[in-house]
Amino acid sequence: MIFGDNREAVIKNIKKAANDRDFTAKVEIGDPQMSLDERLKLVNNYWENRKTLSSKVNNRIGHVLYDTLAKTLAGSTEFKGLENLNNLPIGGAIVTTNHYNQIDSLPIKLLADKMHRQLSIVIEDTNLMLPGFFRYLMNYVGTIPLVQSPSYIANEFPKHLSKALDQNNWVLIYPEQEMWWNYRKPRKLQRGAYYFAAKQNVPVISTFVEIKDLPKVEKKDANFYETKYIVHVLKPIYPDVSLSANENAHHMMEQDYKQKVAAYEKIYGKKLNYDFLDWDIAGWRGHLS
Repeated sequence: MIFGDNREAVIKNIKKAANDRDFTAKVEIGDPQMSLDERLKLVNNYWENRKTLSSKVNNRIGHVLYDTLAKTLAGSTEFKGLENLNNLPIGGAIVTTNHYNQIDSLPIKLLADKMHRQLSIVIEDTNLMLPGFFRYLMNYVGTIPLVQSPSYIANEFPKHLSKALDQNNWVLIYPEQEMWWNYRKPRKLQRGAYYFAAKQNVPVISTFVEIKDLPKVEKKDANFYETKYIVHVLKPIYPDVSLSANENAHHMMEQDYKQKVAAYEKIYGKKLNYDFLDWDIAGWRGHLS
């Protein structure tokens, strides 16, 4: 978690990136720095380790911890639009949502639980090296790491994605890519999630998470109110079998972005404008001069 000065530094980075319209900018402080070779080695080791007995035991423990964490930290999450999932076909699906903090997969995990589905999460490779408890979770809750290497994306990644979808899992992919801490607005999306949905011929479960300020101030940082989440389930998006994967990716991405923007404007009662406001950061009581 980020507290104090780090939060303000991250918010300053978000302000600059938003005003520059640089929607995939890295804004976090102190993310692990690794070369491509180091990242490929890390991820190859991850997949090799998954085959071991100790990894299988840790996976069971990891899922129990993850369940507990979801109920403890995101137990107050509300869900709206569940009727949009009524006619979802049996089988795997890709879930998209906004990426606003380190534990933002928990509300989606609770949604998957409601629908009796296992959740797999696509993560950035360096997340396997996060400090402490987060590292354990990233390694042992059924994550699918993504390395920005053409050969990995073309060969290894689809194999692991396909396996999860064949098990009827929901696979959470963040099409905004980078995490912007407590940022309320939907950002421009990247096409990868939609390309893979088209290639695997599975629907995209489109969601947008509203972050609501609570009247109570955080114990650890008086500059912030506590927050709660409301997951808005939007209309699922299906690949069109008459289109190529590339054409589908473009159309599905555009539709998802439009849905997320419409949800944002309806929820918060304001038109989407990317010029930074202090309000953009949920729960924040401070301001940037």
